[in-house]
Amino acid sequence: MTAIFEEPADNERQQLKALFVKGIVDGQPMTKILVDGGAAINIMPYAVYRKLGKGDQDLTKTDMMLKDFEGNVSLVKEAICIELTIGSKTLPTTFFVISGKGAYNLLLGRDWIHANWCIPWTMQQCLVQWVGDKIEIVPRVSSYVIASAEADTYERTRCISREIWEKDFLKVADYEIPPIQAVGSDEEF
Repeated sequence: MTAIFEEPADNERQQLKALFVKGIVDGQPMTKILVDGGAAINIMPYAVYRKLGKGDQDLTKTDMMLKDFEGNVSLVKEAICIELTIGSKTLPTTFFVISGKGAYNLLLGRDWIHANWCIPWTMQQCLVQWVGDKIEIVPRVSSYVIASAEADTYERTRCISREIWEKDFLKVADYEIPPIQAVGSDEEF
């Protein structure tokens, strides 16, 4: 099978957006599903688990430990296997339920990516997956925006690789934050 994709324009490939898709979880529509090839496993925050109407009786105990960027280890709450539909494809998917919150409702890691036979394509902002002997293109969820104090900064951030930096400091964003001054003090910080 052959697939042909057009070369993206400069403005399409000079972005750093995460790949979010929508799907159906146990028959319920779900948005803000993050496809993350950097994560090994699939994660579901406990708050999302409860919104799905699940109770503790639906969870399976696990000895899975997660390590964050700083190397801190935390125990996963428990695990659940549920039906997940992305595009036209449905798979039983195992999620590790965590007590923390994220900027996503579900995180799909390499476990789901490889089991689903798909290619997350962040530059084109789509998911390419095989359904039988056909290829399906699942578009990103375009209505989802990262919420932050400087939301437009995220949208303006461009790729910084492929550039030669000859300065002592790499300025990624212009926050234009005024200095803070404590009441009764002459010093700014």
